[in-house]
This record gives sequence, C-alpha cells and structure tokens, in this order.
Amino acid sequence: MNKEEKKSGVSIFGQSEYLAGTDPIEEMFALNLGDFLSENLISEDLAKKISVKSNKKERLINQLKELIDLYSSKNTLCVLDFNKNEEIAIYTSIAKSIVCMLEVEECRIFFLKENKSELIGNSANDTSDCDFGLEELLHNDIIERNYHICIPIRNSAIPIGAIDLKYTQKPEDDFLEVATSIANLLGTTITLQKVIEETNNTIQNPDSTDFELKKLRGDLTALIGDLCDYQQNFVEALATAVDRKGQYTVSHSRNSAKLSRGICTKLGLNEKTTDLIYYAALLQNIGKITLPEKLFATNGKLSPEELNKIKNHTNVGVNLLMNINFLSEVVPYITYQTERVDGSGTPEGLKGQSIPLGSRIIAVSDAYCAMTSDRPYRKAMEKDKALDIMKSECGIKWDEDVINALIQVVK
Repeated sequence: MNKEEKKSGVSIFGQSEYLAGTDPIEEMFALNLGDFLSENLISEDLAKKISVKSNKKERLINQLKELIDLYSSKNTLCVLDFNKNEEIAIYTSIAKSIVCMLEVEECRIFFLKENKSELIGNSANDTSDCDFGLEELLHNDIIERNYHICIPIRNSAIPIGAIDLKYTQKPEDDFLEVATSIANLLGTTITLQKVIEETNNTIQNPDSTDFELKKLRGDLTALIGDLCDYQQNFVEALATAVDRKGQYTVSHSRNSAKLSRGICTKLGLNEKTTDLIYYAALLQNIGKITLPEKLFATNGKLSPEELNKIKNHTNVGVNLLMNINFLSEVVPYITYQTERVDGSGTPEGLKGQSIPLGSRIIAVSDAYCAMTSDRPYRKAMEKDKALDIMKSECGIKWDEDVINALIQVVK
C-alpha cells in the first residue's frame, strides 16, 4: 500500500491488497472485515498473515482469531457505565445507567438460565423471577402492565432475557427507544459471544474442516454486521433522547451532525474522519441525558448548583462515552469542542491548530444550529444574522476555514 492509499482512510482489508485472489468468498470476507474494523486496529503485517500466501485452513483460522480478539466480550459488552467484566457487575451497572438516563424508579435485567423456563435476575440486588412470561416476550416488542414496562432481549426472534422498567411517570417514547436499543445490543452481543466460544473450540480441534471454519466465519461476520447496525441505532436513539431532555423543538443533535458532515465534505476530509465527527456531533451533549429534565424546562434563573450541573454535562458525557467501547474514538472531538481558537476556551485553553479539527467543526455547527433554532426562552435567529455574528468572531471563537466551509454549506 502506498502512502496516498494510507491517507485515504480506507481500511487495509477493505482495499483487499493482500487478500482474495480468485476466491469470491475470500473477497467478500475482505470487504466485510474492512467495513467492520477500525483502521487503527489493522496492520499490513496482519493482512499479510491472512493473505493468499497462507494455506486455506491457516488463513481461515487467522481470520477467525482476529475477529475473536476484536469482538470478545471485553470489547463488545461495554455498553454503558461499568468498570468490571464480571457478569453481575456488568448488568447491575447497565441497570443503574438506564435508571439515571430514563428517570425511572427501577430497572431490572433478567436472563433465561439453562434448562429453565423462567427469567432469573442478573443484577447484584435482584435474583428474583421476572413477572413477565416467555410467551408474552415472544409476541410483543414492549409489554406494559402495572407501572412496569418490559422490553425483550432476543437471540434472533427467541427471547433470552428482558429489561424490566418500573416507573411512577411513564418515560417518553424517545427514552424507551434508548432502552430498546440497549436490549438489542445485549441480545446481539450475547449471541456473538456464544458463537465466539464455539469458534474457539473449533479452532482448537485439529480435526475441524474448512467447511466448519467458513460457516463460523460467515456467522461471525453476519453477527458483527448486526452489532454495527444496533450500535448505530443506539447512538441515534441517545441523540434523540438528549434533544428531548434539552427541550429542543427540533432534532438539534441530528441537524448539527448533518451540518458537521457537510462541512467535512467541503473541507475534503476522508470518509472515516467524517464519520467520527458525525458521531461526535450527534453525541456532543450526551451528558444531558443524565440530568433531570426539569433543569431544561424552566425559563427562570437557575441556581448556582443547577447551572454547574449543566456546565459540567460535557465531562459527564465524556466519562460515559469512555465506557462505550465502540464510541471511545469520538471522545477527543467532544472533549475539546468548547476550546476557542484564540486560546480563551476550556478545558485546556488550546489555541488554533492545537484544537482537533473535529472539535473546531462541531463547535461551529453546534453554535449555528443553536442560534437558528427555537428554544424555550427565545425564537430562532435568521440565518444571515447568525452567519454575520459567526463571521465577526472568526479568529476569536471560530476557525476561519471552518466558517468559510459553513457558509458554502448553508448558503
């Protein structure tokens, strides 16, 4: 791969430089893997190891080992805020995070135990049976009864668990979508881990056949594809819930993310960088999801304590994202979005080019979308007036090149 190709942001697997040959299945795997893996996780050495120069079985085993390493539980089950890998700690922490985000009274996570027909609690404080039956979970996406909402966790179409929410005031649909996306992530991740365990056993079996290995490779790549889809759904559900919590009358996060993508295109950034900035813009205000909705609903003056909570929401959001493995790459863009090009911003007073480009782009798109949208305490500003204000602040708050790109996008 030459230097220009490396700069393109396209995965080495996606370019299929060493892989494939005349085997169409190998080519499909190469392209699929290119879609699923981050560029910084892939080296030319690895690509050579699983190239056509290896014998077929060795190549298959190397491919499977790499998938297992990248999609093991430590890399995929970190859905929300926890710091231990033990099963109970994982589900207890996920349940606590859901309570915080959705402002429900209680969250319990249940799973179907082997050789049993009941769903048993999987958190440290709850080992009771679920009040909802498997038959109900099989035929309903959401079950509501007696101030409880139950969301199935499924392996394909088969229920393997449930998220049970107890509330005094029913959460809005946007918040329930976050819980549903978590249920989908959990179900897919658990299924993936079972296939990984089966794959490990097959790899260690000297009598395993190429057919068995190819089937497992197909199963793994299909599940990884599902996982990536559910991860995207999770991000978008979080962004929508954040907008509702922040009392935006339009989808501020989506609009800001879309505008950031347009600015990236005008600046000629590669696809991978553009995607990361897009996700960062979607999640820039994620810390608001942990704050009480009443903080954003008032038109009056906030107390110093309430104001501090809102000002600190970026730090809360960054801490949350650091525990969502597949989103950790966007953290720098979010962390430094409040910096200013003259060095007067926070958190570190970075100046000019020292501020990550993604942060400079998000800061501009967020400010423009905020000014041109209705808020509870004011009407939207006219587009030309917002642009005039932002142009006057070039070199102080905003990067001039980013502002010029913004003008090209919105004019």
